[in-house]
Amino acid sequence: MILNKQPLLILVLSFILGIFFQDIFSFEQDFIFVILLFSIIIIVLFFLKNRIVFKIRNLLLIILLFGLGIFFHFYNSWSEDNLNLKSNETIVFKISKKLNSNDKYKKYEVCAQVGEKSFDAIVNVEKNHKELDFNHYYQTKAYVIQSKSPEHDFQFDYAKYLKRKNIHYQCFINGQIFSVKRNDLNISERIRQKRLEILQKINHSEMNFSSREFLKGIILADRTEIDSQTLQDFNRSGLVHFLAISGTHIVVIFGMFYFLLMRFSPVGLKKYVIVISLLFIWVFAIFIGFGNSVVRSCIMISVYFIYVLLQRKPDLLHSMALSAFVILIIDTQQIFDVGFQLSFLAVLGIYWLNQPILKYLPRQDNYFKRLIFNTISISIAAQLATLPLVFYYFHQFSLISIFANFFIVPFSELIIIFSFVMTALIGLDLDFEFIVVAYDFIIQVLLKVIHWFAGFDSLFFENIPLNLTEVAVLMGVVYLLKPLLNQFNSKNFSNVIFLIITFFIIRILFNITENQKDELLIHHYKKQIVVSVKTRDKVEFWINSQGPKDKIQQYIINPYISSRRIHQFEIKNMPPASKMVTFKGKSYLLK
Repeated sequence: MILNKQPLLILVLSFILGIFFQDIFSFEQDFIFVILLFSIIIIVLFFLKNRIVFKIRNLLLIILLFGLGIFFHFYNSWSEDNLNLKSNETIVFKISKKLNSNDKYKKYEVCAQVGEKSFDAIVNVEKNHKELDFNHYYQTKAYVIQSKSPEHDFQFDYAKYLKRKNIHYQCFINGQIFSVKRNDLNISERIRQKRLEILQKINHSEMNFSSREFLKGIILADRTEIDSQTLQDFNRSGLVHFLAISGTHIVVIFGMFYFLLMRFSPVGLKKYVIVISLLFIWVFAIFIGFGNSVVRSCIMISVYFIYVLLQRKPDLLHSMALSAFVILIIDTQQIFDVGFQLSFLAVLGIYWLNQPILKYLPRQDNYFKRLIFNTISISIAAQLATLPLVFYYFHQFSLISIFANFFIVPFSELIIIFSFVMTALIGLDLDFEFIVVAYDFIIQVLLKVIHWFAGFDSLFFENIPLNLTEVAVLMGVVYLLKPLLNQFNSKNFSNVIFLIITFFIIRILFNITENQKDELLIHHYKKQIVVSVKTRDKVEFWINSQGPKDKIQQYIINPYISSRRIHQFEIKNMPPASKMVTFKGKSYLLK
């Protein structure tokens, strides 16, 4: 049975299934107690020496983990929202985390208080206001709103995203902000403040703005002020994973510490070197804010090397499954994080496809070739495995990303190490001008190359429609690629072709079904009203000529097109002072 070969993976999948089950059906507390009681009974059964129990023990384990998934997610989702806050309140708050800024506001995740009521919220501060820090409490008048779900199903549900973080309110500062020095900083806040101070030192360095923001993003996980053009270049070139702290960064930093320690330590102390290197990456993770992707990577590499320290053969699937289980036990909401899904799926892809792909690349008979071709094979395997989910969540893909990754990723280790050294030098106030100039020059060249890759508009495809059924079939294609690459024969080839044909048949059916529908929708973006009139596979968008067309395109038009599988669309200017629109005999007020 597969449970005997990969027990941890199957049990974690059962746990995850339980989380999804609870999230969909939202069982009440009484039912959860029944699930808990049933789980306790199963645990007791394992202590009984019974032949029947022994035969069905694998099934009982799967049921047990499924029930625990329901139980843990219930308590991770439970929160009360009965504060009854007014629209205008005087709030006192301290910041927990800085978030990405937009065109108008700097945004912070905060712990706020109104009278005796405490709550987590997002605070929006005008962009020209000075930076908030962890050293102060702040008091101000704020316009408080409760996060609401979007009007239509195709829009990103920001309220639900915040709710998974137990945040129900957003506050817009509409008055002067008063501050008072804190004397109760805990260790975590002191570390965050120190990180903030290093970020501010980087801001005052002699590098170009784009180089500074790149450095802050690639090492200190701060992309809050990165300009939209640079971010767009990374997205369109398929290299956004390079900018964000991920498993690659943690592995490189671990390898750097390990290499340096091994150079100055006896061979017999290898185990201690591994332990110290692991401690270093955890210190690094704590320092840069303990972000989700960083924690995932640290747990995965720690579990892997624990196998090494225990002198057991490292198993990538076991390490990944145990890491996922630890993360989800702490916070079941992590399973809904796109980064979580993509990172673990990438690891699965590397496990499943790396070696078969590597066989088709030139022979790796020296260190340089092994480095280059292993990097290429790993990149291809990870991209193939994550591609269906990338289509599903982001509805875009750039063919140039394949070549961009081949060109950039092999040099990523050197860039990460150089960036780490630069951050350390700036943090220690060591001013080596020639190193700053050299780093700035290299990053400027890198950004220009990435901008060049991003400029291939003909190879960039957006508004790609894909639903979960199509995702499942594409995952099946990826799964069948391994036997095909291992042994290219008619059977394996026909299996892949059959699934690909099945995918296109399903896709055509969904397209036909969607294109039979006509609808009129009224959308709101801030104070702007957008009317969409869909007739089969065509749609007209009527917008105010003074409206922010780029933002409306990004947040309304593009999501609608991919959701409704639109082939043709047109944007028209709405007549001024329009108050009503009529469609198929029905009148709709524009408000």
